[in-house]
Amino acid sequence: MKIIEDIALAQSTLLRRSTGEAVDLPPQVRERIRKVFGQEMSADEVVARIIADVRARGDEALRDYARRLDGAAIERFEVPRDEIIAARDGVERNLRESLEFVAQRIADFHRRQRDLLPTGRVMLGKGVGEEISALERVGVYAPGGTASYPSTVLMTAIPARAAGVKEIILATPPRADGRIPALTLAAAGIAGVDRVFALGGAPAIAALAYGTRSIPRVDKICGPGNIFVMLAKKHVFGVVDIDGLQGPTETIVLGDASADPVSCAADLLAQAEHDEMATAILITPSKELAHRVSIEVDRQLKGLERRAIAEKSLEQRGGIVITGNLEEAVALVNAYAPEHLCLLVANPESVIPQIRHSGGIFVGETSPEVLGDYAAGPSHVMPTGGTARFSSPLNVLDFLKVKSIVSLDERAFRELSRHAAAIARAEGLTAHARAAEIRLKPGGA
Repeated sequence: MKIIEDIALAQSTLLRRSTGEAVDLPPQVRERIRKVFGQEMSADEVVARIIADVRARGDEALRDYARRLDGAAIERFEVPRDEIIAARDGVERNLRESLEFVAQRIADFHRRQRDLLPTGRVMLGKGVGEEISALERVGVYAPGGTASYPSTVLMTAIPARAAGVKEIILATPPRADGRIPALTLAAAGIAGVDRVFALGGAPAIAALAYGTRSIPRVDKICGPGNIFVMLAKKHVFGVVDIDGLQGPTETIVLGDASADPVSCAADLLAQAEHDEMATAILITPSKELAHRVSIEVDRQLKGLERRAIAEKSLEQRGGIVITGNLEEAVALVNAYAPEHLCLLVANPESVIPQIRHSGGIFVGETSPEVLGDYAAGPSHVMPTGGTARFSSPLNVLDFLKVKSIVSLDERAFRELSRHAAAIARAEGLTAHARAAEIRLKPGGA
């Protein structure tokens, strides 16, 4: 791994954030764009074209893109219910036990979160309050392509179910044979997903947002994906709600001289193997740790099944930054606002309060990020691209909405009407003022 000791250089290169539109796509992705669309296009241009096409041509466009992007010939997008049940029941016993155990843990975490929140109508005094309710129909997206992610199905659908969402729709990319991996379907069955559709990438996001003859329109789209999925969610926001712009995964390992280089390397590689646009960075004040981790990464790479992907990821977006002290390292973490922060330091409890921006913090050797990815309980759908500065991991709040309730008595009405009318007239909105004043007159409304 490349090692950078100049902080300014690290900030202008390895730790520099770029917008999704200006992202530097890997050569093979650019070549595929040329092959599919017949010209050079940015990721944002590709997404805009796909969304417009799906809006105009509906299912016909979806089938076209399934063939061109996924190499799949699809006649029917929806997976039959009996196929989902068969996939769930057909999972090897030990794996099904693990999936069900983890599903229960995720459900317990989010149900406890829901139990701490108000339910139904809540009056807050002086004639005003709010009513809290769950969204009716939510679309969850689980990535596919280079791997299948049953864990993402659990981590998106179960929080929605815990919040009380009435209908959960899953979209996930098909294989070349047009089918969805059995493990993904099994997870959908375990998580209580209502309907499953073989749809991937930006076309799936467009279909969920606008609806087609075959695909129901949803109220909100949740779940992570590649750069094209992220940009598609950005394009349709406003037509539907989204949970955030979760793009390619990213991890910072913050380690000091006490950190185990073997664990540091393992945590970096666990994220680098996701895809070539993943980001895995070590920030440390220890030169010795930096060099030992670099050596260990090379050693562990040799045994990885997804070695080629991890190597590309580390070459393009990975690296090690050496700081003058731990405080400087923490400052870099906060400035970067990573999706994941692995905290491998001698006294993590003293560092946690200093971390202002991170999707999730994984504290010490016994809380590695991999457990957050699969089994700890909180959703692994977390903010990427620096959005941890202002957003949160997926949770039950993402699936709830609030309606304001105004139910005033006569005394409050009369007191407020005088002030409301005065402000309305100051704004030149006399009809507003009259709507209050007319009720104050004898014989008014």
